[in-house]
Order: sequence, then C-alpha cells, then structure tokens
Amino acid sequence: MRWLVGWSSIAASFGTVGAVGASDEGRTMHPVGSQLLWGDPDPLWAVGDWRPDEIRTIRVDTAEGAPTVRLAVLGCCGATDEQLRVGLLAARGGALRHLTAWTGSYTAVVQIGRRITVVGDLAGARPVFYTPWAGGTAYATAALPLADLIEAQLDIGHLAALLACPETPEALRDGTPYAGVKRIPPGHALILREGSREITGYEAVASLAVAAPELDPVSAVDGVRDALVEAVRARLLAPRHAPETLPPDPGPVPGMGPAERRAARGAPVPGIGSDLSGGSASATLALLAAGLPGLPGTLLGHRTGAGERLLAVTFNDLTTRAHEDELERARVIAANPRLHHVVVAAGEEALPYAELENGPLTDEPAPSLVVAERHRRRLSAGSADHFVGDGARQVLDAHPARLADLLIDRRRRHLLRPVAALAKAEGPSAHSLFVPLTVYRAARRLARTSYRTGLEAAAGRLPDANRLTPDLDTPADASLAALTWSRPGPAARWLTGEALAEVSVRLQEAAIRPTSVQRPGEARARAALARNAADHRILEQAAEVRSQRLHAPFLDNQVVRAARALPESLRVQPGARAAVLRRVLAGAGIHELPPGWGAHAPSQATSTAVTRTGLRTALPELIALFDAPLLADAGLVEARVVRKALRAAAEGEPLPLDGLADLASTELWLRRLISRRGTCWTGTAAPRQRAVAGGVVPARRTLQP
Repeated sequence: MRWLVGWSSIAASFGTVGAVGASDEGRTMHPVGSQLLWGDPDPLWAVGDWRPDEIRTIRVDTAEGAPTVRLAVLGCCGATDEQLRVGLLAARGGALRHLTAWTGSYTAVVQIGRRITVVGDLAGARPVFYTPWAGGTAYATAALPLADLIEAQLDIGHLAALLACPETPEALRDGTPYAGVKRIPPGHALILREGSREITGYEAVASLAVAAPELDPVSAVDGVRDALVEAVRARLLAPRHAPETLPPDPGPVPGMGPAERRAARGAPVPGIGSDLSGGSASATLALLAAGLPGLPGTLLGHRTGAGERLLAVTFNDLTTRAHEDELERARVIAANPRLHHVVVAAGEEALPYAELENGPLTDEPAPSLVVAERHRRRLSAGSADHFVGDGARQVLDAHPARLADLLIDRRRRHLLRPVAALAKAEGPSAHSLFVPLTVYRAARRLARTSYRTGLEAAAGRLPDANRLTPDLDTPADASLAALTWSRPGPAARWLTGEALAEVSVRLQEAAIRPTSVQRPGEARARAALARNAADHRILEQAAEVRSQRLHAPFLDNQVVRAARALPESLRVQPGARAAVLRRVLAGAGIHELPPGWGAHAPSQATSTAVTRTGLRTALPELIALFDAPLLADAGLVEARVVRKALRAAAEGEPLPLDGLADLASTELWLRRLISRRGTCWTGTAAPRQRAVAGGVVPARRTLQP
C-alpha cells in the first residue's frame, strides 16, 4: 500500500523536522516507513514501496526571500521535466487543470509559499482525503493514516449509506468510514492556506438547460484513440523494474513450470504484461502494449528489452465451462507472435469468498474483498507492470439514465436502437413487446423530474427498501431501475429500518442543499464511474502482489476526459464500446480480430452461477462470520436475517448476490480493522491509539443522523 501525507498549519514550524540541518532527533512525529519530500512549515511525505521514478519533484528558482514554488508528482506520469515546470507555473497563476492534463495516473501536490494544492483525479481512483488537525488541516491519499492521526472512531452513518446507496453521492456526501476524515469529490482539488481549506473543481460542468456543443463522432472517437494510445505509451516508456528478491526457487515440482513456481512464491514476472480475458477492453490493452511501433516490447523496439514479448494472462475457471468462447478468443488473439500467453487455471480454491481470513486490511470496505483471492491468483502470474481493463465499461458505455438526457435535448430517434436491443435481450415473449414503450416512459419521467423532486422521492421510498427492492433478472429490469436520480443498493433489503431511515434523512438534506445540478444521465454515469474506481483502488490493495504495479489506463484523466466528449447519441447505441475500441486498434495498425470480438459481453448468468457456487462452498465460514456480526452491534443489520439470506441464496433462491457480497465484505473489513495492531505514526508526539480508538465498534441500535 502506497500513499502520501502532509499537512498545513498556522504555525510557521510544527517541529516535524526541526531546523534546517537538524538531526533526526529533531523530529517529533512522522509516518512509519516514510520518505520526506519537503519539510516545515508544511511537510510532505511519501509512504510505502514507491519506485524511484514514481516520485518526481520540481522546484522553480525564485529570488531570495520570495515564496517557495515547487511541485511533487507521485505515480505514473508521462510528462517531461519541462512540462512539469510549465504546469507548475500555470498552477501558480491558478490554472489547476494543467496539472491534470498529462498522461498516466498520478497525484500532484503544489506548494506556493504557504499555499498547498492537492489535485485529485477525474475518476476517483486516486482520491484525496483531509481532516482538521492541530489548528490546521492534514491531507493524504489514504483515509486510514488520517484516522490514526486523529484517533478517529467509526462513522456508522457512512457505512449505512455505503450499503444502502453505494452509487448515490448525495447519501455518501464527503464522508469516509472514519468520523472526521473527509474526501474531496472526483474532479476537484484541495487548497490549503496556513490551515484554512477550500475545495474547488477544475473541470467544467455542463448546463442542465443547454446542451454543451458536441464533437462529431469521428473526431470524438479519434480523441479516445489518441488518449488511450498515449496512456499505454506512458507505461511502456517508464523504467523497467525487476521484482524484489524473494525466497529461492525450490526446484522442479511435478506439474509446475517455472512460471507456476514463481507465482506460488508470490513474485511477478519481470517486464510488462496484461490481462487477456477475451473481452474487448483487456484485449485492446494487450494488443496496444504489444504492437505500438518503436517501443520496447515490439519487434521494432529499441533500448533495453527490445524484441521481448508481452506476457498475456488469461484466467480459466475450472468450476464452469461457460467461458469457453472467451478462452477461445483469447487463444486466437494470443497467437500474435508478440504475445506470450499464460493460462491460469483454478478451481474451488479461487471461487468468490475463498480464503477470506488471509487478506490484508484495506483503506476502506469494498465488494472486491470477497473476490480478492480469485484476482490475486491471476495477478501473481502476471508481470511487474500489468495492464488491466478495469473501468472500460463505465468510461465508454452509456448509463441507462443517459436516455433521459437525449429526451431533454429532443433527440428521440436516437432511442430506437437501444430500446430495441433491450427488447431483443428479453427474448421472444409477450413481455418483450412492451419493453420499448416501458423504457421510453421511464426515460421521459426521469427527464421531467427535477433533481430535488427525484431525491425527495428516493428518500421517501428508501425506508421500505427492505421490502420493495426488486430482483433485477433481465437487462430491461436493470435499465428501468437505473432510470432514476437515486436507487437503493442491492444490500438495502437486509438493512434495519433505523439504518435506512438515517440514509433517507441524508437524501432529504441533500435535496434542499444548493448544488450544481447536472443532467440525470451524466450525473448517474459519473457516480457509477466513481464507485467502480473506488472498488478498483481497494482491489489493488486487497490483491496486491509484492513488486507489482497494476495499470488501468481507462481510468486515466486524459482517457476519461476524451470519453466524456463522445456524443450521447453514439454512446447509447448497442456495441458502441466495441466499435470505439476497434477504431483505437485500427489507428495503431491492428485490424485482424477474432470472430465475435466485442460482440458478446461476459454472461451475467455465468457470473451469478460462479458467485453462487462460491457462496455455497464457503457457507459454513460465512455463517460463522455472521454468527455475532459487528454490523449487528452497530445496528445496521440483524444477524438472523442475514444468515437466513445466505442459506437461501446458497440453495438457489433468486436473491441479489451483490448485496450479500457488500454485507460480507463490510463485516470482513470491520473485523480486520478491529484486530489491527499498531499505528501509521511514530515519534514522541505520535498518537497513542490507532484508528477506531479502543478497538470496539460502538453499539447503536438507534442511529442518529
């Protein structure tokens, strides 16, 4: 786990590093395992196993006595030193957007005198947190260190909102699971001046009344192509890193090759690799990384690593035979001589809910905790720098609520193809004949519903969510449920009435709070992307392989920004994502793709079957987990109700399995947090207690808003 942390206070010197040239004894408090980037009066540290090239600092020479002007960029950034210097000068004049225009995924911190600016990303994969502390403000890219700093208790209300409405920012607000630790929204920056703080957006927000001018489809798709190619190029041009020294190879093992033995020891393969699931997103990244001309890893490459093949990893679930089409497409793609294909086969040991007791503590709870072992087995066979296709669906596809945006702009004819595709997905039945009309009415209703009215209606329905939550059996059902300003999450049906009532109060307060209202489709799409990016961030921590870096180019600022320029009329068309990615590959000179590529998404039925199998296999452990759950002590669920739902789902009853995964992951995270030892800080002035002081979850049967 890697993060940065710093603070801004009123005092000119907090005693963190003492005077210039002072010894280490002058330090009174600092993070454990930290690297000081700059010191008093507003210190900044990098904590964790950062690579040398992932930490870059630029300082502009100023006249003697003039304010200090410097920039720190942490992560993968494709900008040159000169570009960083130009961005720093632009930020000094207030143009923060320049700091987000470089390729890659990174966090930028600017210091101009006593003014500190910390810039978050557009998707939310690199969030920024802050908390009042010592007469000023502390900030970090992880919430847990700040919780340790102020000895925070759990925020039970936030956990309730995270379970009840995970894709509704109005319910989550700016909170975290730790009381007193706040999060800045995606697309915003935190500005600190001698302890005071300001949160400002750096991205323009489209008007609700007047549609922003759209690019033509060809130019918009070309923009996505250029952004994605440059995102992959930035990773390929970065210095290569070999895995750190691990236990020696025990020698030949029957049935295991060198790659399998290396994966068993927890060491990634040196070089660059990629997922290759047979889907369009991972295949695009693998082919781009292997085929960009003039770069290491290609036949036309140069420098160190020229001519090496890209490692493509495909996961084969032996518990089901439903992925054979995807495996065959992956094999056809991997026939490319620039790819070295590795298939990771796994059975029951890699099902969802496997090895729950062995995972690390993550910064926050997320549904990915219950599938971390499944992903870790795949990633441990990957490379030191590994591409994943996470975020492609949320970045490129159209959220169903965007149909309402089209109606706001009076472009009804663009609804014909998407509603026809939903009707076709229903299959030949009498019900499918009414799907187009039903979807059109729902979209029109959302287009005519104001932001305040929509949230107030959602708040009124939420207390009954444990009785009225629908089962989303078909794509049409899911689309209809998404055509609203806010909807309950899949776990809401198992929350207590008190917990749902508190979240309802949060929605009612948000409805009357002044805000810059976006179009319903755009707002829902951004919320879904933020949810996916947050889950990806936690997955990185939960399935972390030592010395490995996961790269998700679809979540980069420039790719997200280019994708947002796609016309809505193009987004909502069936197969739009595959068409865009085909154009991306064609622009890189890749035209031959296997039959069926991009035409079939992974089957929801197959995913449900795998999850149900894992639930059935791990049922004894899950029942024990909810025998005396901490969630029940906090007043969020009733243990008896959850145990009954787990048994029913394992027996095949059609229940929302995503909701059970949310409950299990949150309970698991709470237990790991309570059993945690130590703190993130050391020194004579360090906090004496870790986060969740006292190590207990407050029992609250009646929650207060």
